[in-house]
Amino acid sequence: MKRNRFDQRILEVLQTEGRLSNQELADRIGLSPSPCLRRVRALEEAGIISGYRALLDAQQLGLSLMALIHISMDQHTPERFANFESNIAKWPEILECLLITGQAADYQLKVVVKDMDAYQQLLLNKITSIEGVRDVHSSFVLRRVVDKTALPLS
Repeated sequence: MKRNRFDQRILEVLQTEGRLSNQELADRIGLSPSPCLRRVRALEEAGIISGYRALLDAQQLGLSLMALIHISMDQHTPERFANFESNIAKWPEILECLLITGQAADYQLKVVVKDMDAYQQLLLNKITSIEGVRDVHSSFVLRRVVDKTALPLS
């Protein structure tokens, strides 16, 4: 899909203020409501806008411990990776799972839990019980310095 300046502006605004009404969005970008809505729907249909979500505050929900976990697998086979990935995808504590290069690890997980006891349960009862997990190295997040979800559009 070829994007123009209105599409670009729609994406910029919706990334930071996804709850705007169509009228508010149209006013903000300088279009009338009907063409604005058509553009938003076209961006959705093209898959550029993949969904809308509420961002929750983990601290307010009692989830005060965030960790980055590096996982090394014992074998680099499609079956091992598929098994690991299907297991990891089941657990709500796992916010992100990345298959990575350039490290001794194969995967990096971003997890959030209530406390160190909950982390220990996740690590020992779930993650390390997955067939093929060889090494696990954890780092704990002290503070989020940059925490954004908006993608660069320029």
